[in-house]
Amino acid sequence: MEERAAVANTCVLILDLSIPAIIDDMDDTVVAAYRGMPDRLYIVDKEGKIAYRGGKGPYGFKPLEMEKALKRLLA
Repeated sequence: MEERAAVANTCVLILDLSIPAIIDDMDDTVVAAYRGMPDRLYIVDKEGKIAYRGGKGPYGFKPLEMEKALKRLLA
């Protein structure tokens, strides 16, 4: 876990991320629960439920659609 945290921290610093970054546990529980191949974009609400699930990436990525879903969630 320490190595995963160090790699994640390096990525956050190098990429100058302004959003929270999390690391999965050693059993990859989050990957198993939310895996989408190819990649997908998700919004998870404060109860831990999926509030938005984007299409298969990269062509299914619709940032404006995701932004609208996030604004509805935060309203």
